[in-house]
Amino acid sequence: MPHIIFQNKKIFYRAEGEGKVVLLLHGFAEDGNVWNPQFDLFKNNHFLIVPDLPGSGQSEILEGACTLSDYAEVIKAIVEEELSKNQETTFSLIGHSMGGYITLAFAEKYPEMLASFGLFHSSAFADDEPKKDTRRKAIEFIKSNGAEAFLKTSIPNLFSEETRKKKPELVEKLMSIAMHISAGALIQYYEAMILRPDRTSVLKAFSKPVLFMIGAHDTAIPLQASLRQCYLPPVSSVHILNNSGHMGMWEEEQKANGYLSAFLDL
Repeated sequence: MPHIIFQNKKIFYRAEGEGKVVLLLHGFAEDGNVWNPQFDLFKNNHFLIVPDLPGSGQSEILEGACTLSDYAEVIKAIVEEELSKNQETTFSLIGHSMGGYITLAFAEKYPEMLASFGLFHSSAFADDEPKKDTRRKAIEFIKSNGAEAFLKTSIPNLFSEETRKKKPELVEKLMSIAMHISAGALIQYYEAMILRPDRTSVLKAFSKPVLFMIGAHDTAIPLQASLRQCYLPPVSSVHILNNSGHMGMWEEEQKANGYLSAFLDL
């Protein structure tokens, strides 16, 4: 598995396939394996890059406090390594949840590097005060009770009620990924998310296609909040997954893949 060195830490990623370059970026309490169904499909006609963010999967955690812009710099370093090999100058960046927040931070700093970008269950709006308080309480819970206890209470809520009933194995699958992430990494991510600014101006300024994938039963990024941002980009592709919570790439894999394929072929 290839890696780069960023701030003296090893950051691992997968890179495979041929064609347009696409980077799939995972979210909070996940690693690159969350994109396995998409990786196996899209590597046949795209060059896919799927990193483990610092502190997730095999990648080492960065020292000290981090911002989402710091994680965006990690993505830039990986992409520059791979674009040079593929003689490409731009790529498509698709981010899930926190990965979408990082996608927006990247698009703010380096829009010229992007052919398009997508927000999978994510938002350009900053946290409001109740949301920040919720995250702060989660940090205190993790400090007091540990990562495992926190994940057992939070991960099931990422899925729709229908998914929890009919596909409980998906909840267990995500739990098995999340259990490898340390309390320190989870806290670092939360603190970075609390500090993130409103980036709706990024959506307004970006002239190339933007994808919005929305879960009708998403409690982390509610439907109405998601819809409020969809009209902001000049070119939007908006899709609602009617049976999904926050994990549409798993909950409605076939439908999500179809929407993503159409978007990447624009």
